[in-house]
Amino acid sequence: MTTESPGRTSATAHEPGILLVDDMEDNLVALEAVLGVLQVPLVRARSGEEAMQALLRREFALVLLDVVMPGMDGFETAQRIKRCEQTKDVPIIFLTGAETAQDSGYAYRGYATGAVGYLTKPFDPWVLRTKVAVFLDLHRKNRELRQLREEEQHRLDDFAGRLAAVESHLAAGSTPDTARLARDVAALADALDELRGA
Repeated sequence: MTTESPGRTSATAHEPGILLVDDMEDNLVALEAVLGVLQVPLVRARSGEEAMQALLRREFALVLLDVVMPGMDGFETAQRIKRCEQTKDVPIIFLTGAETAQDSGYAYRGYATGAVGYLTKPFDPWVLRTKVAVFLDLHRKNRELRQLREEEQHRLDDFAGRLAAVESHLAAGSTPDTARLARDVAALADALDELRGA
């Protein structure tokens, strides 16, 4: 079952977190110790199946995924993540033991499944924290851009609606109320200036 690290649920319930996927308790504890200072929700999953359930329940900025796990391994889990429309854009960093890292085929498979990084355990805490911080910042900036695009689309939709109302009034064929028409056109001009400024 997936669990969120203690003491991190109340203030950060809606904040995108980091999904830690590993079947070994010691590895999860080590990851939490290294990443706890980043002040983001850390959610555990002990298998690929649990990871998929967690990804469908909430938003994650990053997945740290162990390669060697019983049942569905890290590669299979990554393939499922990348095939799912809801989760395909979540970056994945693979974590693997030193003996596995010696096999260059593992690194190739990791990148071929869509991973953005590959770290060997035991990992350098500073390197891991730095990589994760970069992806958290990237995720935050992408969210801000999405929000700006949505706001811009709302303004464009509002402008189009107002323009359609003026066109409808003109197309009615009756004698136009020039004072009202002048106000509507002036409002449209102001709205257009706002759009240009934004």
